[in-house]
Amino acid sequence: MPSLYKPEYNDDGTLGSVTALDGAPSKVTKRIIENLDSAFYPTKAIVPSTEIVHDRVVLELFRGCVRGCRFCQAGFAYRPVRRHSTKFLLEKAKASLMDSGYEEITLSSLSTSDFKGLAGLTDGLLEWCEPRRISLSLPSLRADNFSMGLMERVQKVRRSGLTFAPEAGSQRLRDVINKNVTEEALLDSCRVAFEGGWNTLKLYFMLGLPTETDEDVTAIAELAEKVLRTWRQYAANRSRGVKITVSTSMFVPKPHTPFEWEAQVAVDEYLRRVKLLRESITSRSITYNWHEPHVSLIEAALSRGDRRMGAVIEEVWRRGGRLDSWSDYFSMERWLEAFKACGLDPDFYARRERGKDELFPWDVVDLGVGKRYLAREREEAYAGRVTPDCRVKCMGCGASLLLEGRKCDE
Repeated sequence: MPSLYKPEYNDDGTLGSVTALDGAPSKVTKRIIENLDSAFYPTKAIVPSTEIVHDRVVLELFRGCVRGCRFCQAGFAYRPVRRHSTKFLLEKAKASLMDSGYEEITLSSLSTSDFKGLAGLTDGLLEWCEPRRISLSLPSLRADNFSMGLMERVQKVRRSGLTFAPEAGSQRLRDVINKNVTEEALLDSCRVAFEGGWNTLKLYFMLGLPTETDEDVTAIAELAEKVLRTWRQYAANRSRGVKITVSTSMFVPKPHTPFEWEAQVAVDEYLRRVKLLRESITSRSITYNWHEPHVSLIEAALSRGDRRMGAVIEEVWRRGGRLDSWSDYFSMERWLEAFKACGLDPDFYARRERGKDELFPWDVVDLGVGKRYLAREREEAYAGRVTPDCRVKCMGCGASLLLEGRKCDE
């Protein structure tokens, strides 16, 4: 409740202090559901009369993620990992499909292939779905644990394209962001897919990540070329050709991550890197798409904005802003005019590197992961050192304390 917290700002515009009023806690601690199976799970979905983007049943496998990618807000915000049981998921999946009449179900999580017992779950679902011609899709697959068995399950009813997200082209930069995927693992997963008959593959990357160099940018093109060579060597049916799509977005620093202190690259610099990558991709079998950078600039400002951003959002609305996440409606000029009218600068929020001890507007919220832990992870990033995932070793982020009803000791 913003009315219960009074902010004071420094002369340079940074946040100086936040005072809790009327007995409000100095920090608001996230509440979590420890046992997901005991919580209400909706199975009677509202089915629209028109086609929508996610026109299917969505089945949540688990909440949280064990991986610890340093750019990913959700991976830190939803810790600790809590899973549904396979029996629970099978019951809810069948109920949701019968109540809605949908002909597709997708398994949802931050990293679906990390779900323990995924093979048994997919087998149980397919046993019920296959006779009814209901297809099963598995988004959020990891490039380092995509197997032949998983591939065969995915394509039993209807085959769709595959998507992997290496995020960075070079191993050095993947280590910086703690994306524990090696080139060897990615190419091996591509080999499995191509041997199984897939010929459409999407690869997602980010440009503007901390410490990124031109060599890291051109490494994306080199990696895509290696994927193409893998198809040429292992494709089950080369006569159908192959379509490899490389997509890049502009890195947006997010609160509650090790990169919450980082500055976003300038729009012109992002476009220079886009041009460099575009010129480095020479094969006609590789298509390159990139995200509009001005939208990402506003995303970064909104992501790390303070309560003064509320006036900007209202001003954009008063100037006719609607559905701005759609390119047809987005107007950078309108956003800049709104910032100016409110006496603010989007670069202050998006392109400014934060001081090590700076107070953040979101520090009033305790998600369980300590700020000192995030700062330590940032140091590990700049040292190029990876942090093992939660299944290998607990690194003491503090999120597990929430299960004991305790706050993280910063």
